[in-house]
Amino acid sequence: MQYTTLGKSDLIVSRICMGCMGFGNPKSGQHSWTVDENHSREIIQKGLDLGINFFDTAIAYQNGTSEQYLGKAILDYAKRDEIIIATKFLPRTNAEIELGITGKQHILNSLHESLKHLKTDYIDLYIYHMWDYQTSLFEIMQTLDEAVKSGKVRYIGISNCYAYQLAKANALAEKENFEKFISIQGHYNLIFREEEREMAKLCHEDNIAMTPYSPLAGGRLAKHPGEISKRLKEDSYAKLKYDASAEQDTIIIQRVAELAKLLNISMTEVSLSWLLTKVDAPIVGTTKIDHIENAVKALDCVLSNDQIAYLEEPYQPHKLVGVMAQNTEAQAKEQHVWTIDNKK
Repeated sequence: MQYTTLGKSDLIVSRICMGCMGFGNPKSGQHSWTVDENHSREIIQKGLDLGINFFDTAIAYQNGTSEQYLGKAILDYAKRDEIIIATKFLPRTNAEIELGITGKQHILNSLHESLKHLKTDYIDLYIYHMWDYQTSLFEIMQTLDEAVKSGKVRYIGISNCYAYQLAKANALAEKENFEKFISIQGHYNLIFREEEREMAKLCHEDNIAMTPYSPLAGGRLAKHPGEISKRLKEDSYAKLKYDASAEQDTIIIQRVAELAKLLNISMTEVSLSWLLTKVDAPIVGTTKIDHIENAVKALDCVLSNDQIAYLEEPYQPHKLVGVMAQNTEAQAKEQHVWTIDNKK
């Protein structure tokens, strides 16, 4: 296993982060393809045996059962101070806003619930899951700063945002002497490289760690075109993200398969080896033992500059999809309201 320091923190993390979205009761959440507790524990234990110490989950994954499975497994199989746990909180819901629950109350309630699920006294990396357009940035940053000062959180990160939003948040934190975001969890892989436009440059200049999700594009970069897995068949969210660009993406996927055959390794190893040249620690979702085994093997694969260029050459710009597409809509509404208010 290889390890790295996460951004400006003192967190030493494995360069493969185990993504836990695939863990959780399939009957309790939005995904039917997740694995039960026994299978989750086996995969977590295998990851620990392979040297993985970095685990990413969220309160939103399968109604909290992902956090619960991870918390129990870490308690049974590892020493807490040797493990880096990242989890995430969602924006306030409209129902919470109508009830008068403040942004601060929402974050602290979420934090308390995650600590309970994870059976721990602190979270190493607490991540702002997606931008909350109905809560002031000051309130969010102030509350996260208080969470760090209380000892319940060690560092804070952010996910699913624009580069300008991350820069704006950290500028506010610097002005107010609040904790800054030390990492960004964005959507980044060989067939979706929009983070290279601005986010990657910002992170490089400010030493902000990049820990992207969907490094294998929901399994597409690990399977030959036409191969179908349970997740490829049932993951409607991944279909939303990738189906529209499938034709142009297939060219890159075929090149991954070609290189994998040439190097006598898996497509997973090729895809992750490429991403590891760009980021600190990709978050690799797993629902089988061999998923995490192949992910760790990617650390031993060193692609040549020519091979990297060959993989990158067919890429064409993509529209924002998933959460970031929703962000675009929310941002447009916010701008529209701002314009109307100023005209008044």
